[in-house]
Amino acid sequence: MSDNATIHVHLNGKEREVASAHTVHSLIESLELHPSLVVVELNREILPREAYGDVPVREGDTIELVHFVGGG
Repeated sequence: MSDNATIHVHLNGKEREVASAHTVHSLIESLELHPSLVVVELNREILPREAYGDVPVREGDTIELVHFVGGG
């Protein structure tokens, strides 16, 4: 598989095409979100934040991202 290959994942209920080389951390950053403000559910399991950089995103993964936004 080449570095610019893509895979299909389900991201927040929608099918998306993303780079195959992503980890959960790099995917979050590519979406312009801050990893410390996001909770990730990967294939129906909550992923520990410290694992984001170690877990690859794979073909067919189901990923739910909950992004916390401050307000007042």
